[in-house]
Amino acid sequence: MGDTAPTVGTTDPTVVADPDPDPGTAGAPSGTDPGPDAAAAAAPAPEATAGPTPDDIPAPDDAAGPVDPAAIRYRPGVRREGSFRVRYVTIHGYRRAYVKAGSGPALLLIHGIGDSSDTWRPVVAQLAEHYTVIAPDLLGHGRSEKPKADYSVAGFANGMRDLLTVLEVDRVSVVGHSLGGGVAAQFAYQFPDRCERLVLVGSGGVGRTVSPLLRVAAVPGVETLMPLLGLPPVRAVSRLGAGLMRVFDTALGRDAEEILAVLDALPDTEARMVILRTLRSSIDWHGQVITMLDRAYLAEGVPTLIVWGRRDAIIPVGHGRLIHTVMAGSELEIFDRAGHFPHHTDPARFVRVLRAFMERSGPARFDQSRWRDQLRQGRRVPERGSAGPGGVTPPSDVTHLPGAH
Repeated sequence: MGDTAPTVGTTDPTVVADPDPDPGTAGAPSGTDPGPDAAAAAAPAPEATAGPTPDDIPAPDDAAGPVDPAAIRYRPGVRREGSFRVRYVTIHGYRRAYVKAGSGPALLLIHGIGDSSDTWRPVVAQLAEHYTVIAPDLLGHGRSEKPKADYSVAGFANGMRDLLTVLEVDRVSVVGHSLGGGVAAQFAYQFPDRCERLVLVGSGGVGRTVSPLLRVAAVPGVETLMPLLGLPPVRAVSRLGAGLMRVFDTALGRDAEEILAVLDALPDTEARMVILRTLRSSIDWHGQVITMLDRAYLAEGVPTLIVWGRRDAIIPVGHGRLIHTVMAGSELEIFDRAGHFPHHTDPARFVRVLRAFMERSGPARFDQSRWRDQLRQGRRVPERGSAGPGGVTPPSDVTHLPGAH
């Protein structure tokens, strides 16, 4: 089953539906959309000292077993919109795509680098039965426009605020995967009055150590190779390498198909260059250059769930254990058989874990005076090798960062 650690400014806001629905899914339900006031009007859940565990939540019937990463992702010329229509809104002159479905407390799902809202397709329908689910394509990703713009974590967090403002959603529980985890944490830091809960899934922005595949983006001149990634011979070699990694049961082999599916979904060199600019805003040759550790103490009082795959070779599970030790009161759930995409390896369990967390935790309430006191006191830095919150010693395999942007 895995481990369950104990608690220790907008312009032209025009919203339109996808003008070209998937002919293969014509007539499919587009999801219930009660309007922009639904999430804002939803009554907050009462504070609770105890609540359901994942075992108390029934498994959804249609989210069992691993998913095919290529089958769920949109590719130009092959429309796979799924059951929920992709919508568009223009903010700051740029067209942005998002999925909105369901009703109830608002749940914002933020995808990782190079990916799109498609990554959440295995769990959206089940979550939409209980929540207002909003899953955007970040600027430069998926079906959203890809201008020369700010692709920093802080810039993405601003974009989430602006999207929610246009949709008239005031407060959300934020779920972020990979890069999206860093964006989610940044959102909670920049807009604490709008964040009710925080869920980090294989999140970036913790320690320096990341996969060499990501560090390659910092190599000078690598941008000249971007046009080659779409060539059939290059793709063939990539798939051969991925197959060998799976045969030898390497950790990276666990995520190889996912990585290839993300790359295959990038339509052209422009899209690949956006991904490169995004990577370089947070990673250099030595690894990640930003971290949420220095401000993690500000998350005290914000219900936080950390989900990780034990076999994650992109961002090692040690990062999950580390952020768990420094975020007081956080919960840690480890998926034993998963790599970097636990919500794909076991969607049913992911839904159960997330629902149980949502139901047993009350939404955070921002207190300006308490925030001021926390800032004045600053973070408590344990001595190297000493135990953190809950008596847990930060893992030695994670390189700490001295600061962050």
